[in-house]
Amino acid sequence: MKCSQCDFDNKPNKKFCIKCGSKLILKCPQCALEIEVGDDFCGECGHDLREAKPAAPIDYSEPQSYTPKFLAEKILTTRSSIEGERKLVTVLFADVASYTALADKLDPEEVHQIMDGAFKILMDEIHRFEGTINQFTGDGVMALFGAPMAHEDHAQRACHAALSIQKAIVEYGTKVEKESGVEFKMRIGLNSGPVIVGSIGDDLRMDYTAVGDTTNLASRIENMARPGTSLISGHTHKLARAFFEFKSLEKVEVKGKAELQEVYEIIKAS
Repeated sequence: MKCSQCDFDNKPNKKFCIKCGSKLILKCPQCALEIEVGDDFCGECGHDLREAKPAAPIDYSEPQSYTPKFLAEKILTTRSSIEGERKLVTVLFADVASYTALADKLDPEEVHQIMDGAFKILMDEIHRFEGTINQFTGDGVMALFGAPMAHEDHAQRACHAALSIQKAIVEYGTKVEKESGVEFKMRIGLNSGPVIVGSIGDDLRMDYTAVGDTTNLASRIENMARPGTSLISGHTHKLARAFFEFKSLEKVEVKGKAELQEVYEIIKAS
C-alpha cells in the first residue's frame, strides 16, 4: 500500500506508513467516507472496497480534488438555480494560531505533514455540514455555508462545524504538541450576510461577490479569537441563538467599522 505523503510502498494491511508515520488513508470511491484498511465493503453505501487504493494526494487549489462526490453532485445539480442569485450565507474563517512558531521550529516537510492533518479535519467537518471550502490559505481555510448549497439553517450548520473542528483539533493538537513541542490550536470566526453567487464551473470553482462586510467581518473576528475558541458576529448570533449556548463578550472595535461590534463565543449546542 503506497503512502500518499512519501510514496513508500508499505506491506498490505498497514494502517500507518512505516517510513514517515503518516496515516494510510482510504476513502470509499462511491461516497468519499473514510474507511479502515482491510474493510471489504463501505459501511455507509455498501460499495465493494476490495480494490480500493489509498487516496491520492489532495490538490488544495482544485475544488474537485477535495470536495466529496456526494456534495459535488448536489452542487452541480442545483447550480443553475442559484447562479446570479443573492443568498444569505455564513462565512467561516479558521486558521492555526501557532503557525508562525510551527514554521520557525520545524522543517517545511514536517509543517506540510502537520497541516495536511489539520486540513483533513477542516474538510471533513465542513463537508459533514454541507459547507463548501472556497479558499485554502497556508494555515487555514475560508468556507461558506448557504452557498452554493442553499440552506436556511446555514448559521446553525456553521456553528456545528466550528464546534466539531475545535473538538477534533484538541485531540490532534495534543499529538502534534507531543511530537513537535509546539502548541497547536485553531481560531475560528463566523459572520452571516448576503453574497451574490456568480458562475459555478464543472470543476466546482465558484465566483461570488460579498455584499458589504460579509467576508471581511468574519476574517477580522477570527483574528480576535483566542487560540482554541470560535467567535461569531451579532448577525450570526441572531440566527443561531436559539440552538446554542454563547458567551457574550464586550463590544469590540473592529477595523473598518464605525460602531462597536457585538461578538460572542460559541460554547456548546443547546
